[in-house]
This record gives sequence, structure tokens and C-alpha cells, in this order.
Amino acid sequence: MAKGLGNIMKQAQQMQARIARVQQELESREVEASAGGGMVSARVNGKQQLLELKIEKAVVDPEDVEMLQDLVLAAVNEAIKQSQDMVQAEMGKVTGGMNLPGLF
Repeated sequence: MAKGLGNIMKQAQQMQARIARVQQELESREVEASAGGGMVSARVNGKQQLLELKIEKAVVDPEDVEMLQDLVLAAVNEAIKQSQDMVQAEMGKVTGGMNLPGLF
């Protein structure tokens, strides 16, 4: 019985190490999304941190600030979603599809 528990603990430690390695790797991976036909684009890393936001001058209209705000929100939210999907896919490879709350 103790040997089986030891094996489970060893496997859990190995999985934890793999998860930590993947999380570190994901920090350097980036995704980019755009809105308004590319007029606004956002780049996000695997930690869902906004790294860059580009806004083309042509979309800046002082008379229609709301449109620009909407485009920024759309680009940033899509980039974050893509980043979350990327993290989930990579973590699924490590955990074999098991949902392990709190690990990532």
C-alpha cells in the first residue's frame, strides 16, 4: 500500500514539474488579435499580459471615440481569449485532459 502511495506522489511531483516547465515556456509565447480590419491589434503572452497595443492613425477620430474604444476592447479581449485557449491546450497535453483546478 505504501509503495502505491509513493508511486502516486512521485507521479504527482513529475506532473507538477512538467506543468511548471510549460507555464514558464508559455510566458514567452505570444498571440496577436486584431479588430476593425487590422486597424487595432493587441499582442498578449501566455500569462494573459498585454504586451503591445497598436492603433492605426486612420481609426483615431475625435468625433467617434466610442468606436475606437470598442475596437480596442475587441482586439484585447480576443487576444486574451486566444492566450487562454493556448494555455489550456498546452496544459491539457501535460495533464492528459484532466481538469486540475488551481494548477494553471
